[in-house]
Amino acid sequence: MFNSKMFIEETIEEIKTAINGRKTIIALSGGVDSSVASVLVSKAVGENLLAVFVDTGLMRKNETEEIKKIFQEEMGVNLKVVYAKDMFLKELAGITDPEEKRKIIGRLFIEIFEDVAKENGEEVLIQGTIAPDWIESEGEIKTHHNIALPSGMVLDVVEPIRELYKDEVRQVAVELGLPDNVAFRQPFPGPGLAVRILGEITEEKLEICKEANAIVSEEIEKEGLDKELWQYFAAVLDTKATGVKGDIRDYNWVVALRFVESLDAMTATAPELPFKIIKRISKRITSEIPNVTRVVLDITDKPPATIEFE
Repeated sequence: MFNSKMFIEETIEEIKTAINGRKTIIALSGGVDSSVASVLVSKAVGENLLAVFVDTGLMRKNETEEIKKIFQEEMGVNLKVVYAKDMFLKELAGITDPEEKRKIIGRLFIEIFEDVAKENGEEVLIQGTIAPDWIESEGEIKTHHNIALPSGMVLDVVEPIRELYKDEVRQVAVELGLPDNVAFRQPFPGPGLAVRILGEITEEKLEICKEANAIVSEEIEKEGLDKELWQYFAAVLDTKATGVKGDIRDYNWVVALRFVESLDAMTATAPELPFKIIKRISKRITSEIPNVTRVVLDITDKPPATIEFE
């Protein structure tokens, strides 16, 4: 049986040996895997770890403030926040193809990460890889492999939670004292809200997406469904529809709700949630977000749909 306390003690010692006093860097996303890896390494090497959180502007509402509070103030992690919203929105302006959006976002992440590593002289890269990420591939579970950044910089890679499964990672998160909103956080896509905004990403659509997702999260958590559902979110469709607000015709954006159950994200099903919850979420979105006229529900399983819209 997995013993999270013993795992933490043993892993901290292994990390100290693997890093051996070298400067270390990790990209902190706020998800449970990178969060657990960050705290473990921070306990092992202290100031020698630099956790980098990139605020792309595509994050959930108030996410940067929450990350700083949890990791910097409460957990004592050496955290650097890179504010890059303007850079990301400028590069994404006018882009409608979802794959092109993903490529742009991935490239910018690498560029920022490389600049920070160069500036601080890091030699080791921590990755939050877990067992499902490598289980189908061959190779020893070692830390001797490395990664080359575009400029030719080479960083040694250490993966402290490589042998764990998601449920075990969550147990370690709880043992480390991470709050429930991190330990049991639902998966969040790397490109952030960019994959929940269809068509061009604009400031207006981004603000709608943030507010609508915050409302969905609040209502699902209020009903105690947050640990039952794999994901729950809102997406802004690339279309407008006619509505009526205050006895006046309104022509504005359409928001789609998405709720799925899954074990591994390879397949997913749309659950039959109580309609009163869906109705309440819809009413809140249309009343609290002025430029939304309609809310629709996506009930498509995976396959044929993907979990995220883009």
